[in-house]
Amino acid sequence: MANEPAERRTSTAIKFTHQSEKLSLHTREHDAKNKQNEGAMAVEARFITPQDPVIETENGSRLPAVPLNEALELNKLRDRVQGQSTVSGRQRRDPSHWKHEEAVEEFSQAESTRSTRPDASLRNAIPPSRTNPLFPELPLYGPPSLMRDIQCIGFRVSSAILSLAFLGVIVLGSAFTSIPLMFRHIGVRLTFHNPDARRPFYEEEKRRQQMRNEETRKWKHKRRRGESSSNAAGGNDEEEAGQEEEEFEPTEGGKDPLVCDLGYYVRRVGLDAETYEVMTEDGFIIQLVHIYNPKQHTPASASQRSHGAPVVLTPFDHDRSSNNSTATSASSTHPPNKRRYPILLVHGLLQSSGAYCVNDDSSLAFYLCKSGYDVWLGNNRCGFNPKHQLLSSADPRMWNWNIRQMGVMDLSALVSRVLSETGFPKLGLICHSQGTTETFVALAKGQRPDLGDRISVFCALAPAVYAGPLIGKMCIKFMRIISPGMFRLMFGIHSFIPFMMTMHSWLPGSLYGALGYRVFSFLFNWTDDRWDQGLRNRLFQFAPVYVSAESMRWWLGRECFASQKCILATREEGRIEDEEDEEDEDYYTHSTEHSTERMLDGQKHPDQSHADRGRKAWFDEHVPPFALWVAGSDELVDGRRLLRRFERGREPHVRVVHSKIIEEYEHLDVIWAIDSVEKVASEVREVLWKTVPENLRTRCRIPKGCEGVGVWEDPKVIAADGAAK
Repeated sequence: MANEPAERRTSTAIKFTHQSEKLSLHTREHDAKNKQNEGAMAVEARFITPQDPVIETENGSRLPAVPLNEALELNKLRDRVQGQSTVSGRQRRDPSHWKHEEAVEEFSQAESTRSTRPDASLRNAIPPSRTNPLFPELPLYGPPSLMRDIQCIGFRVSSAILSLAFLGVIVLGSAFTSIPLMFRHIGVRLTFHNPDARRPFYEEEKRRQQMRNEETRKWKHKRRRGESSSNAAGGNDEEEAGQEEEEFEPTEGGKDPLVCDLGYYVRRVGLDAETYEVMTEDGFIIQLVHIYNPKQHTPASASQRSHGAPVVLTPFDHDRSSNNSTATSASSTHPPNKRRYPILLVHGLLQSSGAYCVNDDSSLAFYLCKSGYDVWLGNNRCGFNPKHQLLSSADPRMWNWNIRQMGVMDLSALVSRVLSETGFPKLGLICHSQGTTETFVALAKGQRPDLGDRISVFCALAPAVYAGPLIGKMCIKFMRIISPGMFRLMFGIHSFIPFMMTMHSWLPGSLYGALGYRVFSFLFNWTDDRWDQGLRNRLFQFAPVYVSAESMRWWLGRECFASQKCILATREEGRIEDEEDEEDEDYYTHSTEHSTERMLDGQKHPDQSHADRGRKAWFDEHVPPFALWVAGSDELVDGRRLLRRFERGREPHVRVVHSKIIEEYEHLDVIWAIDSVEKVASEVREVLWKTVPENLRTRCRIPKGCEGVGVWEDPKVIAADGAAK
């Protein structure tokens, strides 16, 4: 009988070893043969949120998220091996992690259906077709084995053939639908008219093209003469223009070579850029780009810009960040009370941060930087250069993520790094399309709502929360109706149609830009009517990027966004909303393109019969103020419905600082339209400044154009002060 406890401990140790091996980078046999991988065995699951456990290895490295049951089992066995109870074992770990672990244990008691062998087949790793309707559980891919490698090759071969066939159909479809446009164009030419003259900004496009030609001529003249750009500009320019050129002197110029080089386009407008590496809590290394005026800022060293251990600031770190004396912004030449307020911009689906830098001085990033903000551009995981602390791009675990991981981990890591570098306790956040999705997901209850305490205002451009009518298009509908298994057979378990990136490297910039526009225009019904046609090929040099097939399945597969038509509510919940809103359906018929600022701060919804509409609110008291710019002609997402949710009392904690519907705008017009500076960027500039906390304003320079902008009165703060009195 005395041997029973010893036998039980031995059995538990063996189970822990098997569980650890299943979640590790490699098997123990592999590690024994390869000493460079020593220390990569899984030892603990850390719960970033109640739904997102990541694996920590012996040497402190991280591996991506695993299913909840597997994570709980690993921690439970570890605690037993160490002779601790489950409760005491949790208390030994980080409180912010074990509270999440405790919250989900009851939810995750169901027996796992996956194989417990480390060399289990990928078929066993695939979750069932019917899973969580909003965030299905990710599959479990164990460490490499001969069987897994063979199956990965099989998926790569099948997806290469089938996804190329799918891409070919899309390209042929875009070519076929372009034929009527081509004949129409030729017909107008035959009547001796210019078809471009019908474009809404034709005269402005001609003026800008003439300016670019003149700047190219001056740049060539400068290169030949070896003179400064201020001398080459001549003495007959207006004094203000001369001062502008002196403040922002381009260090690149000439004819646009159409390259995928963000720094090149930054230097063309007299600014400069430095790239930081940021590690997420699940081990991905992502890029963060800092845009600055080279005459007012000394760039950080390579060691300062490299990534360290994953660090995400918590609300308790306010004092530490605000007193950070080693912040990079300390190298600015501004006095302490003239520092620039930090803002972070996050891009959309299949794009990169270059989307904010392709319209010369009208680019949102450049406009805000020259206005006086400290501009940082965030990139999501993988992007142009997939990188992980432990994994290679050939490992399916490298691509085992979707929108929740991007919001909970990527966005949190980017925000924390910017605040750490600048020394500010808050920043302004600007997102477009998918960037807004990951932010809304991260701020939701049960995800990472305390991130809102770090954001002074969230500016959402073309917010992607509800699906638009385009979700019913045949090519998108096809991906929605096929099963998860068929989706993986067609698009693989690694990156989504990587041949697009191969084409990017093979084709010249002009051909790739033209092809990119035609394909995306066919897919998403976009037009270039409101863009600067002379820059159109440049716009597509920074897209597409590497994204995971799993994330595209979240967007387009049968279980998630395309089926539920919302990122945070099921189809049934959406139907109930529609029924409740029928009596107010005419509310938006009077919306115009003009500013429709709806100051919803603290206002009660007039329909008192639905006073309990906030019972299923997505956000809690941590949520920051929102500002929204909705494209009225956007068929990809339905921004009006999101505004309606806020206006009708379903989110009692949300304060909308500014909202605007621009009727003629399409999805990308909010960042690329010729008049986007007047209709979007200038308003973003003011909203950012008026929501800066008053105690931080004294530390910052006033942005240009914001001299008369007062402090926004937060109704939440006013209510708290009133209650205190």
